[in-house]
Amino acid sequence: MRGGLVSWMGPVLVALATTPSVVLADQCERGQVDLRGTWGQARFSVEIAETPDSRATGLMHRAQMSPRAGMLFVYEHPQRVAFWMKNTLLPLDMIFVDADGLVTHIHQNAIPGDLTPIPGGDKVLVVLEVNAGVVKTYGITVGSEMRHEVFSQESAIWPC
Repeated sequence: MRGGLVSWMGPVLVALATTPSVVLADQCERGQVDLRGTWGQARFSVEIAETPDSRATGLMHRAQMSPRAGMLFVYEHPQRVAFWMKNTLLPLDMIFVDADGLVTHIHQNAIPGDLTPIPGGDKVLVVLEVNAGVVKTYGITVGSEMRHEVFSQESAIWPC
């Protein structure tokens, strides 16, 4: 019986490996963001903050966040942004990204409750907030690349 199962499963495994759904597993998903650089590659599960209200609230009043989770703040067009930590209970790392998906600025270990503005630059399209220490743990640097569906496929340096 065992030999029959193996010979029957072989063609099924080959078929699964070549189906489009398996190939699409490496494509962009709305609730995930990928980062890569000379340091390697990482994937985070994200909540999307794309409306003025959701961006204003962000991660306020949250006592914890999973280690490989974050919030992706998405703007309608590249612009000057600055963040603060009002009502934010968690220390955070902030990764500022331009319209092409290039990390242009990083702020590590933002202090909970601090009202000091944290500038991200002039041409920011998205900001990824993750737990403090994530940038250091992975070695994420300015010049790293981000992949997500919000980036134009024509100009993205790492398209979906």
